[in-house]
Amino acid sequence: METINISEKKNNIKWDYDAEADVLYLSFGNPKNAEGVDIGEGTIVRIQPDSQEIVGFTIINPLNRTISSLMGKRAVKHKKQFNKETTIK
Repeated sequence: METINISEKKNNIKWDYDAEADVLYLSFGNPKNAEGVDIGEGTIVRIQPDSQEIVGFTIINPLNRTISSLMGKRAVKHKKQFNKETTIK
């Protein structure tokens, strides 16, 4: 098994959310070329091949899964049932 480097603390976390695809991208520093490793539950760890350092994460369907969890239901298509005006209390 290969060793993956994990720094203790990342000071510069950047993120981008693609609302149409419901995908959240997290990068430590500026986004870098990396290989993705699917660790399940819609989470992909991005690892820089040369240093074997984790440089970010991609989270698939975070809004859909959060809404489903709050509603106690299975996954729903948020575009059809929710819009930007929807407030969850």
